[in-house]
Amino acid sequence: MNNALAQSTEWITVPDAAELLNVPLGKVHRLIEENELFVLRIDGVKKMPAEIIVGGEPLASLKGTLSVLIDSGFSLEGAIDWLYEPDDTLPGTPMQALVEGRKTEIRRRAQMTWRERAS
Repeated sequence: MNNALAQSTEWITVPDAAELLNVPLGKVHRLIEENELFVLRIDGVKKMPAEIIVGGEPLASLKGTLSVLIDSGFSLEGAIDWLYEPDDTLPGTPMQALVEGRKTEIRRRAQMTWRERAS
């Protein structure tokens, strides 16, 4: 999980996310359980990168991309780490590309990663 910690510049708490999403705290917990959002424990506090909430909504491409990675054999933690791994061919990280709207490219790369791991 070092990649996410190193690459994300702004972290918000679960209550902050509820406020940004304008939903009850319980709804945020459900979004986390459904992999529409994710949290990391930082100094004992559950936090998420601010960039996974866009325009008052969870980043639309996150859930499906996490599903592709998890279906490819990654743990949730490994998938998050992969999303924040710097990649000179993008440039930046897969997460930055998702935020920029490049979902298809990132999911294709995630599937290629799975094929490489399977061989």
